[in-house]
Amino acid sequence: MRTLRIAIAQMNPTVGDLTGNLHRITTWIRDAKKVKADLVVFPELAITGSPPEDLLFKSQFVVENVRVLDEIAQACRGVVAVVGYVRQGDQRDPHSFRPSIHSAGRRALYNAAALIADRKIVGSYSKWYLPNYGVYDESRYFFPGWRLPMLLVNGTTIGVTICEDMWSPEGPTPVYAAAGAEVIVTIDASPFHIGNSSSREQMLASSARENGVIVAYANMVGGQDELVFDGNSVILDQSGTVVARGHVFREELLVADVNVEAVSRGRMTQGRKTAWTRKAVSAVDRLVVKSAVIQKKKRTRIVPEIAEPLAEIEAVYQALVLAVKDYVHKNGFTRVVIGVSGGVDSAVTAAISVDALGAEHVLGVFMPSPYTSRESEEDVVELSRCLRIDVQTIPIAPTFDAYRRSLAPSFVDCAEDATEENLQARIRGNLLMAVSNKFGHLVLTTGNKSEMSVGYSTLYGDMAGGFAVIKDVPKTMVYGLAKFRNALGPSPVIPARILDRPPTAELRLNQKDEDSLPPYAVLDPILRSYVEEDRSLTDIVEAGFDRATVSRVIRMVDASEFKRRQAPLGVKITHRALGKDRRMPITNGYRIKPE
Repeated sequence: MRTLRIAIAQMNPTVGDLTGNLHRITTWIRDAKKVKADLVVFPELAITGSPPEDLLFKSQFVVENVRVLDEIAQACRGVVAVVGYVRQGDQRDPHSFRPSIHSAGRRALYNAAALIADRKIVGSYSKWYLPNYGVYDESRYFFPGWRLPMLLVNGTTIGVTICEDMWSPEGPTPVYAAAGAEVIVTIDASPFHIGNSSSREQMLASSARENGVIVAYANMVGGQDELVFDGNSVILDQSGTVVARGHVFREELLVADVNVEAVSRGRMTQGRKTAWTRKAVSAVDRLVVKSAVIQKKKRTRIVPEIAEPLAEIEAVYQALVLAVKDYVHKNGFTRVVIGVSGGVDSAVTAAISVDALGAEHVLGVFMPSPYTSRESEEDVVELSRCLRIDVQTIPIAPTFDAYRRSLAPSFVDCAEDATEENLQARIRGNLLMAVSNKFGHLVLTTGNKSEMSVGYSTLYGDMAGGFAVIKDVPKTMVYGLAKFRNALGPSPVIPARILDRPPTAELRLNQKDEDSLPPYAVLDPILRSYVEEDRSLTDIVEAGFDRATVSRVIRMVDASEFKRRQAPLGVKITHRALGKDRRMPITNGYRIKPE
């Protein structure tokens, strides 16, 4: 039986750390050789990290990424490798079909996959389809490719694609299949959001079935600014059946033996229009890797692992934990500080941080005001005991009094309102930033997506900080995360009363969130419809919501863009987060009419 042993290196690179990423890649190559793999596959942009963004405008960065690729090639003896990098084109480049010089004078760049064998870069594939929506800006940096390198390794034909090239029926996969490819390698840097991994796998399975090919999909893992990559690398046979699946949010080498002989020759793509197929197949470059490179090895057949997919709430929790861990460590911090209030948002943020960094690296600061209840203080004490974190208490009443005295001459004959409430939040923000300045701790903010969407937050107050952990988590899901974490055992870490008490900012006597907002069970579905799905007021009302409530929520969302633009970045976990996914103008005269 003709088999191919594939190793997928589900790695966690750091953007811009070319030396560190070189070490990671060569280490994985050594591990792949230890398991006698024929082929080792790395994620999209593995050398640079993803997304490299405007680092790509630095010519030296691009040059050094190619130098690192040359060093990686030297480690590839006895194994074929596919490695994501940035390719720089020139006018002689047979892979380029567009002008190689940008209008600004820069040389053309390509999001590419290097094909390495016997210490040589034998070919390169450049991404065809460049996503330019949501968090993606690839057309800002890259030119699309056209040519198709196909490896012939010991009688096995292997095509290579990147990310969205695999999804399109007009993409390279049908062409490779028509040219005789038996295995398609797809490298990706696909960030996590709820439901994304299952959708990806379904598309991969459909492509495998429709084209009659084995698919090996390598995805990145790790946190990068507001993105977190989930891994979930997978190998599927020609029927779309999962042969091997990597774990979520974890680096690993996923290894499987695939039965190449079993690949059906009766692919559906053979029925495509002859003119297209012939024209497309002419773009295929057949790159022969001599049999001497991959020696016939005596090896025991590997039983690959098929990791189970995670339930939604567990996937979100693990995404947040990994995002915090990587953001803190990759940016050189060792400790974080969190304002703990006795509410569910700060409790969940603290629990995530402890799981990401360890209790000894998390400092809580409790800042009671004249309106802070005894229950809140007791719950903070209990939370600190359960999580085993240090909590410092800094009362804000004296500072609050000083602020009001200072402002009294300017506020003559003015009744107290939200101004005084916001003063308390801003005092707390100042205190947290002072602790950050003095000790070098990173401030983690605790606002959730529901609050951020409608502006129920204070600029330079509870929004002050370096990283917003639950910025993309709706309030109702925050409770779900708290219950999930408590169920992990051996005992709950978030006090039950925190989950049972009505949510409150405690900035005035007997204040409740529902004094200012609709109940979260009503608010969150409206926000999902308007913010994430771009539904109209009429559509949302027809879904069963009160017209006046929907109109009010929409006005609050639209009026709060200036706040969100000044908020710290936070982890993306939904299809459309309040960051790069949603780029609304601040100065904006368009308003939705109440009808």
